[in-house]
Amino acid sequence: MSRPVSRPATLHAVVPEGIDDLARPSGGNVYDRRLLDGLRTRGWRVREHAVPGAWPQAEARDRARLAEVLASLPDGSLALVDGLVAADAPEMLVPAAARLRLVVLLHMPADRPDAADREHAVLTAAAAVVATSDSTRRLLVGPNALDPGVVHVAEPGVDPAPVAPGTKDGGALLSVAAVTPGKGHDVLLDALSGLRDLAWRCVCVGSLTRDPGWAARTLRQARVAGLDDRVEFTGARVGPALAASYAGADALVLATRAESYGMVAAEALARGIPVIGSAVGGLPDTVGQSPDGRVPGLLVPPGDAPALARALRRWLADDALRHDLRAAARDRRGSLPDWAGTTDRVEVVLAGLLRGVAA
Repeated sequence: MSRPVSRPATLHAVVPEGIDDLARPSGGNVYDRRLLDGLRTRGWRVREHAVPGAWPQAEARDRARLAEVLASLPDGSLALVDGLVAADAPEMLVPAAARLRLVVLLHMPADRPDAADREHAVLTAAAAVVATSDSTRRLLVGPNALDPGVVHVAEPGVDPAPVAPGTKDGGALLSVAAVTPGKGHDVLLDALSGLRDLAWRCVCVGSLTRDPGWAARTLRQARVAGLDDRVEFTGARVGPALAASYAGADALVLATRAESYGMVAAEALARGIPVIGSAVGGLPDTVGQSPDGRVPGLLVPPGDAPALARALRRWLADDALRHDLRAAARDRRGSLPDWAGTTDRVEVVLAGLLRGVAA
């Protein structure tokens, strides 16, 4: 795709503080960093404004900092605001949208009615909304009735990776997700509890500090279920350590209750690793199909531990099924989106706003 901007342009990016903190990895942080760096390589002047706080539940002093950042931006500025920050600050973002060219980068729509109302006020005021999946866009232009011409999609990219060799029996299970209620580790443990007669081990990679109380409860659930010797919680991993986790896996297991896209599923598929998980949000689209129409995984209703257990049993007990799913996953690798394409799609939106026309 040719570049839509012929001169250097300035973009003010308002992001949560700590998007480069390796102790707090998340799909949203990775997306923000890859996008902003990609725009810089294309000649954009990107000025990052990191705001502190546990967004979207930030404290008063953190909200005051956001207000200062917004007030510092000149009238007419092009401002890209991460959805975590924007979703719960309509009292600041709606007035700011009247004098800025405001773009909201929405990773995950709010799920509570009160939060959804506040988020909707911001999205309605924005000049453009960039969603990270088609499923999120469908939600926004459906019940929320946003103007379809304002809502755009820029799926996350994924880097090429070597094919994971896999093991003969398929018993090396991997889950990559912060240990929080929405990621469904409780459902995963319930499912695994019914598979003691089969040979498997499950490595759960993900932050144990995002919600310490829930993490402690989850580890206690594993102990009470007698799964200590078969389920390992490693905490967050990034870089080579995370790559090694994928390299040693046979299947990625995601028991998530909500997922706008599922970047870890794309990372697994980039290595030819099938996905066994929830048919929720954008995850079915991310898992997708191989060129000949095969689904490279097994998807079950979210929150349904017996259904997840049945899918895992099929994977572990059926050699032919494992062979077929691995072949489909390896064939899916070539059709996964890349980060250059992500940057292309966002750049078109931003350039359209600079020109004063719809992207």
